[in-house]
Amino acid sequence: MWEIIFGASIIMIMRVCDVTIGTIRTILVVQGKKYLAAIAGFTEVLIWIFAMRYIVNHLDHTINLFAYAGGFALGNILGITLEEKIGIGYVQLNIISRNAADKIAGKLRSSKFGVTLLPAEGGSGGMAILVAIIRRRDLKNVIKIVESEDPKCFITVQHSRPYRGFIHGSRK
Repeated sequence: MWEIIFGASIIMIMRVCDVTIGTIRTILVVQGKKYLAAIAGFTEVLIWIFAMRYIVNHLDHTINLFAYAGGFALGNILGITLEEKIGIGYVQLNIISRNAADKIAGKLRSSKFGVTLLPAEGGSGGMAILVAIIRRRDLKNVIKIVESEDPKCFITVQHSRPYRGFIHGSRK
């Protein structure tokens, strides 16, 4: 009985590892980090092959199938959590503020974040759009700064892959 539980645990651990690496690999691919993505992919597939070899040889134990599925689920959770902590790459923030755009821009600039302020016209009148390209790992801090000046502003965040030019935050 202990051998069966041990085997299921090994399968689950291998799946957690390969899916976690796979999640991070996907982000590396999106960010254009091809060599790191290749290393991650190699490791991911190698672990997956060992897991599959073991599970195919032990299909007679249903617990192994549940361990395989559970490892996949936990690997997704762990992979996303780790990737959020690592914060690979850049994001673009678009901030729309009706009354506090200058204050937000000033506070971001004094915190060493670059920001571009654009005049805009909405359905309810004039406002401003602030655009900032920042490192993903700085996102929570930047949102705190923005919301301290205008808690009702509209914020969108999207993936950004800078092509050329200067990113102000890289001087930090």
